[in-house]
Amino acid sequence: MKTSYKHLLVSATLAGSIISGAVAQSADPINIVTTSVPFLRLSPDARAGGMGDQGISTSADANAQFYNVAKYPFIKNQWGIGATYTPWLKDLNLKDVYLASLAAHYKMDEQQVISGSLRYFNLGSIQFTDASGNDLNKGNPREFSFDFGYSRKLSDQFSLGVALRYIYSNLASGSPSPYGGTYKAGNAYAGDVGLYYQGLNDQGQGWTAGLVMSNLGSKIAYTTDATQKNFIPANIGIGAGHTWLTNEVHKISLNGEINKLLVPLAPGANAAPEDYAKYNSDGVVSGWMKSLNNKAMAYSAGAEYLYNEQFALRAGYYTDSRSMGKRSYFTMGAGINYSMFGLNFSYLLSSGNGVNRNPLSNTVRLGMIFNIGGEASEKVGK
Repeated sequence: MKTSYKHLLVSATLAGSIISGAVAQSADPINIVTTSVPFLRLSPDARAGGMGDQGISTSADANAQFYNVAKYPFIKNQWGIGATYTPWLKDLNLKDVYLASLAAHYKMDEQQVISGSLRYFNLGSIQFTDASGNDLNKGNPREFSFDFGYSRKLSDQFSLGVALRYIYSNLASGSPSPYGGTYKAGNAYAGDVGLYYQGLNDQGQGWTAGLVMSNLGSKIAYTTDATQKNFIPANIGIGAGHTWLTNEVHKISLNGEINKLLVPLAPGANAAPEDYAKYNSDGVVSGWMKSLNNKAMAYSAGAEYLYNEQFALRAGYYTDSRSMGKRSYFTMGAGINYSMFGLNFSYLLSSGNGVNRNPLSNTVRLGMIFNIGGEASEKVGK
């Protein structure tokens, strides 16, 4: 992997991913709201990836843990396993960076479901250097999160879910830190709380909606300096959708979603040292409160067409505010389901040219789902 790209990836994440003071051609300063462990906000599911990276209000499947754990009580099969592999930043010719995920659930009865998931983000190998460009040690930056969830129905149409998460981030362990000493692996704990509404009739037509607060937890540190703890990507999201049946074999769903980062805006490039010290000293709850003014919003919309509950075509659009980088892109995807096995594929369309080219262009996700027990033939997207 090219060292220059790796330095960009690792240093951005290691420093809490604080990118500030960038100046546009209009000389208008931009201060981006960013966090540590941003892989927690990457969409790890191929179905959601084809629908504009959204999943709060879509119908329940094995990967619900990553978007809204409260969806599980409405799933049809007793057991389910979902696995997805995503080569990351392939458009930058990075061949050893990838995101892999695994999710599973067990339906204890008609009301209760337990679930778990694993996300693993590998940044490949990197040659670390000092400020003069001299080679130091080599490393293999990597991050993962593991969580356990519980969800249950509150009524025939509403459900509630909670998940507890452990986060591990080893980006430059053993390398010298500019703050003194050496870097170490970071650890954090967080949780999700979700609500889900499914107002579908017996034919599967009607409204769905969801509300999720995710990654609510501790800050993360990469050094022993207690003043250098960084925020993780706490988020609140809301989504809604509607499903139509044109006849027994044709089904169309449209969904929309809005997300907001619950992370305070870091001081700008020209801020005084005491401003940074105050920012770093903010507690988690204080940071959530201050985030109400950060304008870090993301919007997505997606559509899914199902034929005979077996073949799916998907399309979506994602965009976010200037405070999150002002990214925008279209996605597309497809899925097939046969008996207990489902296969999903998504593709992020190319956009931009030259220096303005979206580095996520041509991102591909490949996912598999296994449905076991109960209505084992649960169809993709049902």
